[in-house]
Amino acid sequence: MPLVIGIDPGTATIGYAIIRDNPDGSIEAIDYGAIITPKTDTAAVRLVQVYEQVTNLIAHYHPDSAAVEKLFFQKNITTAIAVGQARGVVMLALAQAGLEIGEYTPNEVKLAVTGYGSADKRQVQEMVKVLLSLDTIPKPDDAADALAIAITHLNTRRY
Repeated sequence: MPLVIGIDPGTATIGYAIIRDNPDGSIEAIDYGAIITPKTDTAAVRLVQVYEQVTNLIAHYHPDSAAVEKLFFQKNITTAIAVGQARGVVMLALAQAGLEIGEYTPNEVKLAVTGYGSADKRQVQEMVKVLLSLDTIPKPDDAADALAIAITHLNTRRY
């Protein structure tokens, strides 16, 4: 039963998700949440924290593959650089673990999860809830995004 780790990279908050592809074709959420780094820490210290926490998740769950959201165009160049740095640290941790990494744009994720590439955040969250048979929409939003990214990867690998 393959496990996928999904990561939604960010600056202060990085969403993560672990999902399982069950033999009956259902998808199960094993764990999800967010890595939150203190804004009072330097950028370098925060990147170390992200790296260590992603590495710990990999060591704990032993996923078979990984999925990361591609960096989309940001109007704020400072934000884009910071997200790119966090994404790079995440990619390093995943690659060092020898994981196959799928990268997906926000539109690819929306299309894979809802069937509509321009779906809004709420529609994606509702579909994540339905697809994983959850009682409520996953919180925080970054965790719901990470679940959607992992679902996208799993469905892409199936076909």
